[in-house]
Amino acid sequence: MSTSDTNETADGASGQVDPAVRAELARLRDSIDNIDAAVVHMLAERFKCTQQVGHLKAAYQLPPADPAREAHQIARLRRLAENAKLDPAFAEKLLNFIIAEVIRHHERIADGVEGPTAAMGE
Repeated sequence: MSTSDTNETADGASGQVDPAVRAELARLRDSIDNIDAAVVHMLAERFKCTQQVGHLKAAYQLPPADPAREAHQIARLRRLAENAKLDPAFAEKLLNFIIAEVIRHHERIADGVEGPTAAMGE
């Protein structure tokens, strides 16, 4: 059952909801679901690129982390978030989480241990 199939009242309890409200909830939730799918696909594409970076770094014995690039990217993402009316602190937390995962992947590649995405044909 999708989230748009529920019978919610304004206070969150089960019950009858005006059909127009239910339709608007369904429309908004469908949009959220589409955005979530796009975010997942964009992250997958990003990680495909960072895996290639990891292989390049490993081949040339470059360090897995690049603190100067990371600082530049964080500042850039904060500016983008501000322009998009998104909390820059949230955007920074998200990017820091992603960067940490990328570095972990790069370390595994450098150690000769491929990450889970490599097993999927990356």
